Amino acid sequence: MNRPLLVLAALLLAGADNPQTETEHIVTEGETLGGIANRAGVPAPVIAAANGLVEPYHVRIGQELIIPRQKTHTVRSGDTLSEIAERYGVPLEFIAVANGLERPFQIRSNQKLIIPAKALAEPAKLQTRARPYFRLPHDGRALLDYARRPDGGGHEGIDFEVALGDMVRASATGTVVSITANDQRFGRTVLIEHEKGWRTRYGHLAKITVSRGELVKAGERIGIAGAAGQAKRPELHFEILKDGRPVDPAPLLAEDGYEQQ
Repeated sequence: MNRPLLVLAALLLAGADNPQTETEHIVTEGETLGGIANRAGVPAPVIAAANGLVEPYHVRIGQELIIPRQKTHTVRSGDTLSEIAERYGVPLEFIAVANGLERPFQIRSNQKLIIPAKALAEPAKLQTRARPYFRLPHDGRALLDYARRPDGGGHEGIDFEVALGDMVRASATGTVVSITANDQRFGRTVLIEHEKGWRTRYGHLAKITVSRGELVKAGERIGIAGAAGQAKRPELHFEILKDGRPVDPAPLLAEDGYEQQ
């Protein structure tokens, strides 16, 4: 083989191993979806959607992953998801999955949408969960755990230790359905609705940074930690509700590393 062909072959081989351009990846020992996503420059939820994975996105050695290269679209006033899907020639459901959108697929002006450039796994083949994957809303230690009494009294959530000004994160993707500025007990509160009858509540906030009706993704900021309401120190009161009734958040947060006190 002459030198020009050798150079070309070397370049092709180098490109095949380049995380920034690969479209398929074989999982090796010690790899996580987050690490693969960071090297590929493609968000982990997008890779997960392309491969039918659900949170917490476990991968196994030898697993072949599709790495979907994508474009982005900034939503303009009047845009609908169906019109955007038609414009890019991508099924509406694929765009919805890539961006964590749920019916009725609400989008807002200036929102940046990921437009998958490679077909995602068919929605019918995606794994499903009986409930959302709940992440820790803050990394502080627990001050008080859930302690619900049979008579309905007690403590309905978990209180986390915070510092004034800390970011409070959405525990799961959902829509902000209620904002309270002066709840007698918890002061400024945010209530987020998730799928299948699940909701989360965040209290004692110094500032609320989302609006009612806004779609927020898991891990996005929804407020600033504080000591509003009856808090005796800076803390975050966090609740998980199913069909309107509070449930113990501890076992639901255990997947994200929470250890009950």
